Amino acid sequence: MKTPIWKPSANRINNSNMKLFINHVNSKLSYNHQSYDELYEWSINNIEEFWEEIWNYSEINYSTKYNSILTKYDMPGADWFSGSKLNFAENLLRKKNNDVALTCCRENFKTIFISYSELYLLTAKTAASLKKLGVGKGDRIAGYISNTSEAVIAMLATISLGAIWTSCSPDFGIQGVLDRFEQIQPKVLFAAEQYSYNGKIISNKEKISGISSKLCGLKKTVLIPINNNPTEVLNVFTSEDKNYFNGFICNDSTEIEYVHSDFSHPIYIMYSSGTTGKPKCIVHGAGGTLLQHYKELSLHTDLKINDKIFYFTTCGWMMWNWLISSLSVGANVILYDGSPVYPTVEKLWQLIDEIGITIFGTSPKYLSICEKEEFLPIDKYNLSSLKTLLSTGSPLSERNYEWVYNNLKKDILLASISGGTDIISCFMLGNPMQPVYKGEIQCRGLGMRVEVFNEDGKSIEGEKGELVCTAPFPSMPVFFWDDPDNKKYLSAYFENYPGIWRHGDYIELTEHKGIIVYGRSDATLNPGGVRIGTSEIYRLVESFDFVKDSLVIGANYENDVRVILFVVLKDEYTLDAEANQKINLIIKTEASPRHVPYKIIQVKEIPHTISGKKVESIVAKIFNGGKIDNKEAMANPHSLDEYYEIKKSIMNE
Repeated sequence: MKTPIWKPSANRINNSNMKLFINHVNSKLSYNHQSYDELYEWSINNIEEFWEEIWNYSEINYSTKYNSILTKYDMPGADWFSGSKLNFAENLLRKKNNDVALTCCRENFKTIFISYSELYLLTAKTAASLKKLGVGKGDRIAGYISNTSEAVIAMLATISLGAIWTSCSPDFGIQGVLDRFEQIQPKVLFAAEQYSYNGKIISNKEKISGISSKLCGLKKTVLIPINNNPTEVLNVFTSEDKNYFNGFICNDSTEIEYVHSDFSHPIYIMYSSGTTGKPKCIVHGAGGTLLQHYKELSLHTDLKINDKIFYFTTCGWMMWNWLISSLSVGANVILYDGSPVYPTVEKLWQLIDEIGITIFGTSPKYLSICEKEEFLPIDKYNLSSLKTLLSTGSPLSERNYEWVYNNLKKDILLASISGGTDIISCFMLGNPMQPVYKGEIQCRGLGMRVEVFNEDGKSIEGEKGELVCTAPFPSMPVFFWDDPDNKKYLSAYFENYPGIWRHGDYIELTEHKGIIVYGRSDATLNPGGVRIGTSEIYRLVESFDFVKDSLVIGANYENDVRVILFVVLKDEYTLDAEANQKINLIIKTEASPRHVPYKIIQVKEIPHTISGKKVESIVAKIFNGGKIDNKEAMANPHSLDEYYEIKKSIMNE
């Protein structure tokens, strides 16, 4: 059995929100749960009882209570908390004092602090201006927007009116934005006029004009200058241009008139990656998002009212929505707009000490960059405030775990979390009561009946297989936009196992109920019938100091698959015979001989989505003759030109 790399102290366990919740459940329902595993088993075998306790424990604000907890048990179509009426924004704005709600950091600009009372007033003013434009229940409001306070204010104002918020980051191109927003026809667009990245100010004026001119039904575009401070509106009545954010919200409103709606009323439209066609518009409901986020933030993340929580994200990724839900707990949410490595890789670690961040969210990629640049936070920063490090976007390697505990802090909970846009939350995540094992996510989330299916559809443990969820959960999408017969919805999650959610991840449930993620199941490699996840290759290849990035695909060849590995090397390295041999050897000995690449090819760039994920599927299509429908979902579509040329050269061999 593996040895944990970290164990929580008795004091940390006993003072955790998870332990308090166990005590609450035991006291109220006369149970005797002593461990997380016991609590988890209860939560998945008594789903209605569990989610009712989350409703009660979170002290959710509502105007009408539910008639029943779960009317229909079907997936999709489960009907949660029917009869209830609530407003999502109201539950994020329960706190109205002078405690800091938002700490807004930007490259080369002064940090802005916004209190909960100021956030409430700014939301009230924004909602009043939207209402004056005729925005109401069910209307869509879009943000082409940076991770700044204006994004949070506009979102809260939108949802307070019963309207639906959707957003993407300002680095998207015109067509990428239109592929998303044209489908949902927003009434108002909030747009960042400029943004800063890597120390450069980038203008969006031409893109905003091009987008606005093509959105049918758009009534107003509200511009946000890069140096804006929305709190100025609270101090000085200004006649500033009404096309700009501060001018738009300049009115005398001081109260929010919340529109209460059904539990499943839409609040967010999220988007699939769009690498196989136009992005699917995934609609999430108020109550399910609220309860799921509260459970994950309060219990699994152990977020408390005096915490300062940070996640490096953009407004085009579900982690932004997840982060902002921290307001429901009353915490201080740290926003950051800019590059994580500008002016150096130290920037985000420096923020921890400057602000006193207690929960810090990042990605394996960022941790690997710090390691490869030989930067050791422990040598330069105190990090005394930091208690939890979160990571998502791709699986953490064992080497990432070792680096954190050797070079960051010994007494820290390193919590890898995994879920997705599809559920606007997590299937597997951290736990303040349990040990951390290298390479593993700590546990399955409460109330999430996650299982692993083999190719025969049988539930397995200790083997690799498909991630499925065999019972309904409240944060399932309420529907897909423009999908009247649910065809897209059913195809996305229920085509393989009717009535059972198939997520598309390739995972293993370990002997101590942790989870290893091997990558996307549609990107698994299967040479000679031996199946392996792409993440297994990346963990090995990117352990070499000379490898900056990598991507692996399976190319069809004579009724089998040839593994082709692409690598980006540090500037001073080339893929010589020695490097080639090292990579082949580690794959042969640590993965399997069948997965030794047919070819290893040095490239200039690895294609990524705008949210930073490798796009194996697009490169695989290039080599296997598939159609590439939508390059706009990519951050660097120009990189594909190199792969087309490589394919030609291989075919000519």
